[in-house]
Amino acid sequence: MERDSALLIVDVQNDFCPGGALGVPEGDRVVEPLNRAAERFAKAGLPVFASRDWHPAVTRHFGQYGGTWPPHCVQGTPGADFHPGLRLPAGTMVISKGTAPDLDSYSAFEGFLEDGATLASCLAMLGVSRIYIGGLATDYCVRSSALDAVRAGLGVTVLTDGVAGVDQKPGDSALALEEMVRAGVRLVTVDGI
Repeated sequence: MERDSALLIVDVQNDFCPGGALGVPEGDRVVEPLNRAAERFAKAGLPVFASRDWHPAVTRHFGQYGGTWPPHCVQGTPGADFHPGLRLPAGTMVISKGTAPDLDSYSAFEGFLEDGATLASCLAMLGVSRIYIGGLATDYCVRSSALDAVRAGLGVTVLTDGVAGVDQKPGDSALALEEMVRAGVRLVTVDGI
């Protein structure tokens, strides 16, 4: 873990965990490794970010309005809350994405902090040039966030024991990881940081 690093925890929300509106199979297994990663970053004085889907009730992202997905992570609902077992350190910066009714916004780089700043601008201001990513789901929001981080010129590492995928088609998550590696993303476990 280098001094110019940050941790990004992607969408570990109730609706993406088992029993949620769009539950990732075994999605809650990422909580414990990500808690360990967050603790390590916080103890080292390094920034921690947590993205969340924060959809309006009416959005083209949802099937009933022309999108792909059932309603999930609607602003202010229990489903949009972070998983109750996720221990975000004090000072964790929360990025809300999917807030516009006409955009899908899979990537954390498409979201905004409470003050309206983007993730990219905040990382630049903090002097971050390497980002470690874990969360949900490997084949959607983790993939999009990691690829956008590469496009932004960052060194990117995905925490393999801190991600889980939807796998709408069997193997989607493995293919997403392969795509990320081809783009220059490194894969390690939390203990390998």
